[in-house]
Amino acid sequence: MKPLLRWLGLVLLALAALQLFFVLRIAAMAVIDPQSTAFQRSEAWALRHDLRWRQEWVPYGRISDHLKRAVIASEDDGFVNHDGVDWNAIERAWERNAKAEEQATARANARAPRIRGGSTITQQLAKNLLLSGERTFVRKGQEFVLTLALEQLLPKQRILEIYLNNVEWGAGVFGAEAAARRYYGKSASQLSASEAARLAVMLPAPKRFEKAPGSAYLAGRTRTILARMGRAELP
Repeated sequence: MKPLLRWLGLVLLALAALQLFFVLRIAAMAVIDPQSTAFQRSEAWALRHDLRWRQEWVPYGRISDHLKRAVIASEDDGFVNHDGVDWNAIERAWERNAKAEEQATARANARAPRIRGGSTITQQLAKNLLLSGERTFVRKGQEFVLTLALEQLLPKQRILEIYLNNVEWGAGVFGAEAAARRYYGKSASQLSASEAARLAVMLPAPKRFEKAPGSAYLAGRTRTILARMGRAELP
């Protein structure tokens, strides 16, 4: 019995040390810009034989407010008000997914529906910064803990700044500055409302939309986000 208790104690100690490591890294991000994320390092390894990397950190004030509003309107319209997790959005996502599955089952030869999540900007940042791409309950639980830590240790503006400078916008394209120059040949501070809306719409599947810039869905969704941007609240 004692060896088992000792083993459990070591496991708990290791988990506590890991959480402390994560918390200290997040706390440091209040003043230190992260040089890379776990997701970026994974992508760099995948692209190692054809690595074309675009990324340039720009401070919050040098990112167009249009892009900030567009990303909030598209990805997380309650960003400034929630504590990191938007339970209403998660509930709506579950309802949409259940309805889509029912409709697909009712139609013969129907394609599997695209599953939609209810992740907030903070949750996406937590996942990309420090975690692997695995979809397990353990990883999801760790994401939840890191989300709460981000919200407690960093102001909303800093969370959005880090997110916009690290999120993927195509193969090897990370951050608002690289995306603005890749798709529009200008800096992130110069993006128009329509350009910002189009970039925001790309976020759920940037590599797919990078290859299909004339997508009807992309154009239609861009118009929808443009209409919503005026109501998006900035931190």
